[in-house]
Amino acid sequence: MDSIPDLMARMERAEISEIVQRAGDLVAEHYVFADVGARLRDLLADRAADDAYGAVVDPPALAGVVTEDLQSLNGDLHLRLRHHVVPLPEQWDEEADRAARARDAARSLDGVAKIDRLDGNVVHLVIAPQLFPVQLAGATLSLAMQLVANADALLLDLRENRGGDPRTVALLCGYLMDEPTHLVTMHQRDTGETVQSWSPAYVPGPRFGPNKPLYVLVGPTTFSGAEELAYDLQQLRPGSTVVGGRTRGGAHPCEGYRLHPHLELTVPVARAIGAATGTNWEGTGITPDVPVPAADALPIAYRLALAALGAQ
Repeated sequence: MDSIPDLMARMERAEISEIVQRAGDLVAEHYVFADVGARLRDLLADRAADDAYGAVVDPPALAGVVTEDLQSLNGDLHLRLRHHVVPLPEQWDEEADRAARARDAARSLDGVAKIDRLDGNVVHLVIAPQLFPVQLAGATLSLAMQLVANADALLLDLRENRGGDPRTVALLCGYLMDEPTHLVTMHQRDTGETVQSWSPAYVPGPRFGPNKPLYVLVGPTTFSGAEELAYDLQQLRPGSTVVGGRTRGGAHPCEGYRLHPHLELTVPVARAIGAATGTNWEGTGITPDVPVPAADALPIAYRLALAALGAQ
């Protein structure tokens, strides 16, 4: 209850101006596209000068208006001013953050939301709500992938997955491919470094492998790291079929900056480039091979799987 007064308190204009200016400076300094970052800084400054934030009364309202402005140039959904109901600590506490992530993973069975064997030896595996860090969820996900290894076809359901750790993406790809495969290259703005992501040469236990039918279910909720998983499999694993609705389109990993007890600025600081395509899914999302409403993706993918197995 201590957060309620802070949440509802009216913000002063000077405080709002400081937050908006700080947001613009951080975006200009760190945003993955330096030219766009500079333009966004100027845009926020112009909007503030025109009193665009004069009607703002509280942190949730400011978060909404500033986020709309930040995404107005190129629609980057990772670039936003996030409102948090629970106050943010003044200093980032790595141990507390790690503990919170561990609690979230444990409460979600490390992201293994459902495993269901359907008639015809087709397995439906749901990974949600996110791809938790591999150091937390790797063991559970490995067990899940070993469990489905003997399926004749796999329905990998990412429709409710909001993203997560690229290393977890690589681990899952390791169970769905045989040979180490270059997935994406991450280009960092601040350091100028490039880091390649590969599927692992070794995974514990048996693999589902690269040859059996695989259907990846996606939809409008599928985002970020979950999109990378669908993208990698669509581009790099023959026999993979993406079924469902177009995904949200977020390919830029980001950093967070505390600007207020209830406001966090998230700034994309790198971009992922697909090894097979030389581009990514930013702003466009994943285009399904079989475009259908996300709600219909499971029965349609199941019918496709049975048809493929019957043909074999």
